[in-house]
Amino acid sequence: MTDPTGTRYEQVVEAALRKLDLDAKTRLLAGQDMWSLPALPEIGLTSLVMSDGPIGVRGVRWTADDPSIALPSPTALAATWDPALARRAGRLLAQEARRKGVHVLLAPTVNLHRSPLGGRHFEAYSEDPYLTGEIGTGYVLGVQDGGVGTTVKHFVANDAETDRFTVNNVVAPRPLRELYLAPFEAIVKNARPWGIMTAYNQVNGRTMTEHHHLVNEVLRGEWGFDGINVSDWMAARDTKGAIEGGLDLAMPGPRTVYGEALAAAVRAGDVDEAVVDGAVRNVLRLAARVGALDGTEPAVTTLPDAIDGDALAREIARRSFVLVRNEGALPVRQGSVALLGAAARDARVLGGGSAQVFPDHTVSPLDGLTAALPSGALTYAIGADPSDELVPAGQGFTLRAVCRDAHGNLLGEGSLPSGQVQWIGDDLPEGVTYDQLHSIEVTGTFTPRESGDHAFGTRGLGAFTLTVAGETLYDGVQEMGDEADPFEAFFGAPLERGKVALTEGVPVEVSLLHPLGQEHAAPLPGVMFSLVHLGPRRDPDELIAEAAEAARAADTAIVVVATTERVESEGFDRADLRLPGRQDDLVRAVAAANPNTVVVVNAGSPVEMPWRDDVAAVLLSWFPGQEGGAALADVLLGAEEPGGRLPTTWPAALADAPVTEVTPTGGELHYREGLFTGYRAWDRAGTVPAYPFGHGLGYTTWEYETLELSPESATVRVRNTGTRPGREVVQLYVAPVDDPVERPARWLAGFASVEARPGETAEAEIRLPRRAFEIWDEEIGAWRPIPGTYEIQAGRSLTDTRLRATLTVDGTDWRNGLANPERVHGL
Repeated sequence: MTDPTGTRYEQVVEAALRKLDLDAKTRLLAGQDMWSLPALPEIGLTSLVMSDGPIGVRGVRWTADDPSIALPSPTALAATWDPALARRAGRLLAQEARRKGVHVLLAPTVNLHRSPLGGRHFEAYSEDPYLTGEIGTGYVLGVQDGGVGTTVKHFVANDAETDRFTVNNVVAPRPLRELYLAPFEAIVKNARPWGIMTAYNQVNGRTMTEHHHLVNEVLRGEWGFDGINVSDWMAARDTKGAIEGGLDLAMPGPRTVYGEALAAAVRAGDVDEAVVDGAVRNVLRLAARVGALDGTEPAVTTLPDAIDGDALAREIARRSFVLVRNEGALPVRQGSVALLGAAARDARVLGGGSAQVFPDHTVSPLDGLTAALPSGALTYAIGADPSDELVPAGQGFTLRAVCRDAHGNLLGEGSLPSGQVQWIGDDLPEGVTYDQLHSIEVTGTFTPRESGDHAFGTRGLGAFTLTVAGETLYDGVQEMGDEADPFEAFFGAPLERGKVALTEGVPVEVSLLHPLGQEHAAPLPGVMFSLVHLGPRRDPDELIAEAAEAARAADTAIVVVATTERVESEGFDRADLRLPGRQDDLVRAVAAANPNTVVVVNAGSPVEMPWRDDVAAVLLSWFPGQEGGAALADVLLGAEEPGGRLPTTWPAALADAPVTEVTPTGGELHYREGLFTGYRAWDRAGTVPAYPFGHGLGYTTWEYETLELSPESATVRVRNTGTRPGREVVQLYVAPVDDPVERPARWLAGFASVEARPGETAEAEIRLPRRAFEIWDEEIGAWRPIPGTYEIQAGRSLTDTRLRATLTVDGTDWRNGLANPERVHGL
């Protein structure tokens, strides 16, 4: 791989720029539609296409006609603690992007898990900036290995969803540098990303799409970033402020603060055309890198070998699963298994919002265990459903969208992956245009899995006619309610319109007709509404009793509990950490019936587990992607070891968490905790979480034998003392002794993975980064090493230290003075 940044490359960019007039330049910076930039044939520029990620490449249309590989959630990827695996994931996504004609992937998300209430945490990696930076670096390198650009997002301090369009996040310079900017800096310096996405929010009084200091002076000036800076969608607000603040692309187009508005500002003398030229250069440089600009080779001329997407999705999933408790229940011994919980049948494999993709198949826990266990060994019971709310029509539905004009003439139609219609921008079926589109009918069949009363309804604004099995359940208009955010109205609570008694296995016709009206237009150019459904409701106590009885009759009980899209999704934060519905009651009942109970937690971020000490094992499966059920069977049955370690601290209860605030006051959210977030805050508070940062068990045991320090690294020798091969994540933490400045008690400085067979030793060599011994000095506005003695702690997690050694840093050559390592016994 070679990046064309030499003289010939820059000459091509300059030559192309000289051929463009002002209108062409400003049009290029505005985008032409939801996902692409205009082609400029006069300079040999083809249209640059972008697509949402980060766990798959959806492409430019909301359809399952062109399926996407669905990898595990970003938090799951971070739980592998393996940048090399993240790089392989990135290469697979580049392969997917190229197949779909996509040049730039709108990923990765490297904001931090500041509060466990953050609603979008499943899309970010970790509470720790170093781990985030390492995984993000691997991901970006992988995507760009495949010749596809990335946009590292959301720059910066976009760590919650509440009022995200307007909130002013007030962050002091030191935590801003040491925590929130740190992952971006590491990725810029180590992976040289071709793009950054600036966030909706303000930081210290300046909206990020206009933040001259953080973009032009820090990102570009200090760090040397030379890629594009693209706005989050609809984040750009002011023409002059954005272009002078360093924003290159204002998306989506064509109606943005750039285009005609930017050309007019230049002609009026409000904006210097040279500033516009700088932004155009950045776009043209990106085009050259991805092969969209004539006259130069792309950055990648030899692509990586093809990757089996299904196999890699399965590998990442099993490597991400975190076994936080195991009292001998796992791996599952031979015998009968009772699988319990609605989420075991209908697993949530990915998060909601812009991260949504449509795989051609998903493997649920029920699918995976059914395939892996002998015939007759597995029984299943629903036990408890995490939701009693209608959701977009899914299992059992075969749907298409039929589009007609005002005279009833057919314009076009397309298949739907679910009952949710979400067409934004030009994401319309072939032959359909907004000018002609008058109505959309979601139509098809539904084959129930259960007999009984099925509820049907709508979500969205405007006129609807809902018909099921020939019966009209609703014919009316849904008006805007009290929602402050129009997105909330379109994606908020569904409304039940009626029930129909249906028979298991007997298909019926369904139809939802939605005439369009300007008074109910979506907040973006597009169409957004849903046909929603809920299956028959049985008495919850009866369902739990049935599950307990099934557990009592089995050798092993496995309960799958989960969050829902109404609990974790883009656009809102969480109100609490409780599992929805009666799932806690289900676990308690099953554990009382069978002491050999294993609980699988299908959630993207922490949940309270009040029963955790009453069950034999707890396995966190995150949002595990399309192959999650197959990977789960691998791990539960012992074919593979659970490889994950916690990338974020799991509290026992929300009340214990040191940092929880996500709701602004008077439009501002003050990061008053400063440096003390995540495990740093837990250490300072002296409280004990349910499970600490870095924790995770395997199926073998390890002895830490030696820790040796050199001027640049630490070497840790470990021995597999168990009975089967295994993989260990060796973690290094730095703890200052008699600290002269305010800092956390300890912080992650490095990590590495090793593998060994029973009785064998392995050595992990871990780099000690200079930054681990520095602080951002607010008085001088620079990084400064802090002299003194540091304890280097090597172990299995933040709190499971196995070896210690000391290192002395002086004020000049701070690498001098390494002490002899000191073995810690009895740990």
